[in-house]
Amino acid sequence: MSRLVKRQYIIPFILITSLFFTWGFARAILDVLNKHFQESLSISITQSTLIQATTYLGYFLMALPAGILITRLGYRNGVVTGLLLFAAGSLLFIPGAGYMSFPIFLVALFVIGCGLVFLETAANPYAAELGDKATAASRLNLAQSFNGLGCILAPVLVGGFLFSEESNGNIAVPYTIMGTAVLIMAIVFSRVKLPEITISDSDRRNDEGISKSIASLWKNPRFRAGLFALFCYEIAEISINSLFINYATSDGWMDKAAASVVLSFGALGLFMAARVGGSWIMSKVAAEKVLFVCAVMTVAGAVAVTMDAGWVSKAGLFACYAFEAIMFPTIFALTIVNAGKSVKMASSFLMMTPIGGAVGTFLMGLTADHTSMSFAFIVPAIAYGVVLIFASSILKSKK
Repeated sequence: MSRLVKRQYIIPFILITSLFFTWGFARAILDVLNKHFQESLSISITQSTLIQATTYLGYFLMALPAGILITRLGYRNGVVTGLLLFAAGSLLFIPGAGYMSFPIFLVALFVIGCGLVFLETAANPYAAELGDKATAASRLNLAQSFNGLGCILAPVLVGGFLFSEESNGNIAVPYTIMGTAVLIMAIVFSRVKLPEITISDSDRRNDEGISKSIASLWKNPRFRAGLFALFCYEIAEISINSLFINYATSDGWMDKAAASVVLSFGALGLFMAARVGGSWIMSKVAAEKVLFVCAVMTVAGAVAVTMDAGWVSKAGLFACYAFEAIMFPTIFALTIVNAGKSVKMASSFLMMTPIGGAVGTFLMGLTADHTSMSFAFIVPAIAYGVVLIFASSILKSKK
């Protein structure tokens, strides 16, 4: 870690990395909720995608306010605000479960989404900047590995609870536990000091306020391309996770309880391992080269799933998890690398991109309802293609 993180920033890096686990866990629960609400509330696949749409609408609407607050008040205040919103949304599941009201659940998920975007807007650039720019992508991939750990544990723990006969599917229980834990984290972060990242004199002179910062970002072709690439990545990653259980159960491959376990330890376990491995690889190989290879493989994997070719398609699904693992932190780091003092605002724009997950999940659900779960993977295949174009353009610019 000492090679990736400046010595004086090791403790802040550890604290910030704990947040990656927290929002990974919260976002992965959504993948279980789709199937759970389809059955407990008797709704269609398309209707269940409102779970992602509502959560990521919170990201979209609150990303810029989060960036402005963090710019003015600092990283720690942004983190504490996010944790408090996260806890409030989680505890709203108590009345939601009492009335078994889908609208109340959606309001709760929207509040959680608002909290998560504060956490991600603060933590992603903070982790990226705790060291040399040359190792930013590798450092962010290392922090994001703990996001992967949260993603692994959520489906198996929450899915195992909800899909067991003994629990009666009381969704309020896991969310109450999570809300309480997040409140404790908010107290801890309110009492620790996170040092603000220092910036160069040239970056400081170039700062002329938030409006000028935003204008300078939109004039940057790399930023615009990276923003769209990250949006398309979110379309692919979130939609595949959201409908994994539906895909795994659609042809009798496995039942929903087994699918939750496979999603956790198989797909998301592979995702986490690949992210750790990717962090190591990118300490030796240029990030844009790794991103290009991974984009090629994800396009191939998603196309293989659409072919509905038995185990070839199933292997393609897992290839998507393995090769998409480094995409978010790598695209993020490559996009903000020259943002200077505008990095907090750049991060807030980039954290609007999870709304792509709502778009992708809706399109996949709609396609699945009218064709098949296999053919619905044409949506992430196209989205991965955009990431491939982004990676290719950066490689060409380096020549």
